[in-house]
Amino acid sequence: MISRLDLRGRKLTRRELVDVLPRAELGVEDAAAQVAPVVADVRRRGAAALRDLAERFDHVRPQYLRVPPAELTSALETLPGTVRAGLEESIVRVRSGHAAQKPQDFTVQIAPGAQVRQRWVPVERVGLYAPGGLAVYPSSVIMNVVAAQEAGVPGLAVASPPQADNGGLPHPTILAACALLGVEEVYAVGGAQAVAMFAYGADGSDPVDGDVLCEPVDVITGPGNVYVAAAKRLVRGVVGIDAEAGPTEIAVLADDSADAGHVAADLVSQAEHDPLAAAVLVTDSVELASAVEARVADVAAETHHRERVAQALDGPQSAIVVVDDMVQGLGVVDAYGAEHLEIQTRDAAELAEKVRNAGAIFVGPWSPVSLGDYMAGSNHVLPTGGCARFASGLGVHSFVKAVQVIEYDRDALAVVADRIVAVANDEDLPAHGDAVRARF
Repeated sequence: MISRLDLRGRKLTRRELVDVLPRAELGVEDAAAQVAPVVADVRRRGAAALRDLAERFDHVRPQYLRVPPAELTSALETLPGTVRAGLEESIVRVRSGHAAQKPQDFTVQIAPGAQVRQRWVPVERVGLYAPGGLAVYPSSVIMNVVAAQEAGVPGLAVASPPQADNGGLPHPTILAACALLGVEEVYAVGGAQAVAMFAYGADGSDPVDGDVLCEPVDVITGPGNVYVAAAKRLVRGVVGIDAEAGPTEIAVLADDSADAGHVAADLVSQAEHDPLAAAVLVTDSVELASAVEARVADVAAETHHRERVAQALDGPQSAIVVVDDMVQGLGVVDAYGAEHLEIQTRDAAELAEKVRNAGAIFVGPWSPVSLGDYMAGSNHVLPTGGCARFASGLGVHSFVKAVQVIEYDRDALAVVADRIVAVANDEDLPAHGDAVRARF
């Protein structure tokens, strides 16, 4: 069901290692060509395109693209008590974890009368995406909204796919999560078309839409499939994005102290997201590799989404990678740059400090990825496809920008005036120096 890759005795360069490690065959580059016409259509036709695309991809034509407030209230009122309690606990923990992320303003006295300040300013408006295709993710609503709220963003809009079973509205639990968080601007729009709507805005096409259905945003965040990731790539620069969070990934770095049942359960738990989900075990124990192979087959056969899981585990993006030792293992997981990295070894905390590339690191046997998906207090919107090499998971920092404020008095400028003129003239930009000389 899951392939094995033996790297023992092989000294690979970083480039060779990246090439040999398992990855999904359908990349963002391939999906971008398919998504580009969708983005262009939404930009051109607005709400009319959104309804046509919903009918095509979601098999329902929504009457309301913007969810009426009464539907949010109704969804919360009918939410089962146990689910509400779980969402409320998640909100409390995620809010606590994100409140500590707020960056601090600072002031530096460069010299007498010379001051540089830095202010952190939230963006004005954000578009937050919550998937709703193969599974429904009220947890993603929480991760997106809480991070933006803690950053102080004044304008929040959420989009999630329309559901044929819910009259063309997003899933009721998605709506209830929005209501719990006080979000009033919610759209029944999914996939690449939601990204396009947020990036370019959308004019209304039906009387219920008004003249303008949705105003454009400054930043778009949220997980999604490879087509959502491709749409984000296409609109980057028009808006900011968190990262290209495509199909989910889990990598487990384990030695012979790991419990094969735990590892197998964790691999399957992420494989149930999507047929393109990646599940990778990196171990220096052949015995553990064999035990996990056997347990994965058993767990996968018994799980609810067994067909989806089997596709993910059997795909080229999933494998058990056998290495010589944990030194080589660390090199492998750093080259892979997993969205979620579990470390199940004797010295898990020590090894975790050495990892450079991972969206989030889960240390020890009692910190499974499922904890981070819901209740850890961290954020589960994380970079995939190796983007953890240069990108961070979603957080308060995703919604704020640094603004520098420079304030010099006359004497402070006079101290450096001649040097500014000299450098400006050397760069053949004499007017820069003249702008300083004009003040004296």
